[in-house]
Amino acid sequence: MKLYGIRNCDTVKKARKWLDDAGIDYEFHDFKKDGLDADRLSQWEQATGWEVLLNRRGTTWRKLPDQVRDNISAQSAHRLMLDNPSIIKRPVVEHDNTVSVGFNAGEWAERFKH
Repeated sequence: MKLYGIRNCDTVKKARKWLDDAGIDYEFHDFKKDGLDADRLSQWEQATGWEVLLNRRGTTWRKLPDQVRDNISAQSAHRLMLDNPSIIKRPVVEHDNTVSVGFNAGEWAERFKH
């Protein structure tokens, strides 16, 4: 399991604590510090859809000019997420050839505890 996010994000902190408390091994990748390559982002977009990855509730999104927000497309969203990884909804989890976005303790208990 690989968990992608930003170290100081509250949701990522909750997700990591949940995994630690559950005794589930994972590798953490801080895409703000360690970067995010276009191929990985494309894989996530194919798996989940770019709309799921794009965090429209965060500060980064709200700070964008109206022109950018009003004309968002798959292509512009891809570029935006590469240039501003903090606009990606977190955490992104790769597990058993699947990709999931966000943290929900109930869903994770069903999915990850074996």
